[in-house]
Amino acid sequence: MRLMMYRSDGSEARTLTRHKRAVALLSGGLDSALAVALTIRQGVDVEAVFFSSPFCQCNRKGGCQAVDVARTLGIKLKIIMKDEEYLEVVRKPKHGYGRGLNPCIDCRIFMLRKAKLYAEEVGASLIVTGEVLGERPMSQHRRALELVEREAGLEGRILRPLSAKLLPKTEAEKTGLVKREELLDISGRSRKRQIELAENLGIAGYSCPAGGCLLTDKNFARKLRDLFKNMEKVTMRDVELLKVGRHFRYGPNKIVVGRNEDENRRLLDLKGKSEHHFEVPGYGSPVTLLQGPESQEAVRVAASLTAYYSDCKDYSILVKYGRENLDNTISVSRISREEVDKLRIA
Repeated sequence: MRLMMYRSDGSEARTLTRHKRAVALLSGGLDSALAVALTIRQGVDVEAVFFSSPFCQCNRKGGCQAVDVARTLGIKLKIIMKDEEYLEVVRKPKHGYGRGLNPCIDCRIFMLRKAKLYAEEVGASLIVTGEVLGERPMSQHRRALELVEREAGLEGRILRPLSAKLLPKTEAEKTGLVKREELLDISGRSRKRQIELAENLGIAGYSCPAGGCLLTDKNFARKLRDLFKNMEKVTMRDVELLKVGRHFRYGPNKIVVGRNEDENRRLLDLKGKSEHHFEVPGYGSPVTLLQGPESQEAVRVAASLTAYYSDCKDYSILVKYGRENLDNTISVSRISREEVDKLRIA
């Protein structure tokens, strides 16, 4: 069976055949782009999957370039969202965390299981990744690679073209689907060989050459740990809120204070219907969100934090608040830096 694929601009890409097809994990980064290119050079038809993560810092810098890389390579790209199911993996990883709250091994297993399902859907017999032996200390050493394959149910079916000569033969190599002599033996953390190869192959536009996961950031990890500790069910909206503003904890209440106009707008966009928001009228003022059970003391604390970060220098400061509209007012005194630091999530 032959199937025509088209790029996102409508132009013809390549003719796909069922018997030599692979699904590749494409991050938009250097290694995965090279892995796909090397596989295509062996006459294998490749379709790619990109996992959109709420923890990817690249998205904050203009977006991971997986779409552009797929277009350059002339391959079909499927985007899979890491949703609440993935958040539970982050909350309780079977194989633990890295230096922050990053469950690297469990993350790889999660993605490969999803890729396996997609491979079965499109009739692909091979999974391709850009992993390099020894490049990442937690997830890309020999034992970790074997563990991930086993738990994803893909033993012998994952081709890692950049390090294949340093690893056991895959089923694709044993059956002649790909030639081992045309694969590489890259190892370690240096990207010199990859960069030279990219230049030789004419691959450009890739992003995140050294990765960019928010879960490795200690400040973000601290806020996420607090969220897991205090919320039974965490949503994608809760995670997005962690990326905005200053975060404080007052018992069962979470208080988020904006740092600039963009964050103020973002906080109002993310605000839940049952949550209060606060502002100091007539002054340069942050928007503050109050989450959790409503109490007079929680309102006072949220108002005090709003006043503290406003431009008003009065001893007693008027703060407006409400759910839909700022219909309520409360006067609070300026609190000290020490009190603010005690409330800050740390």
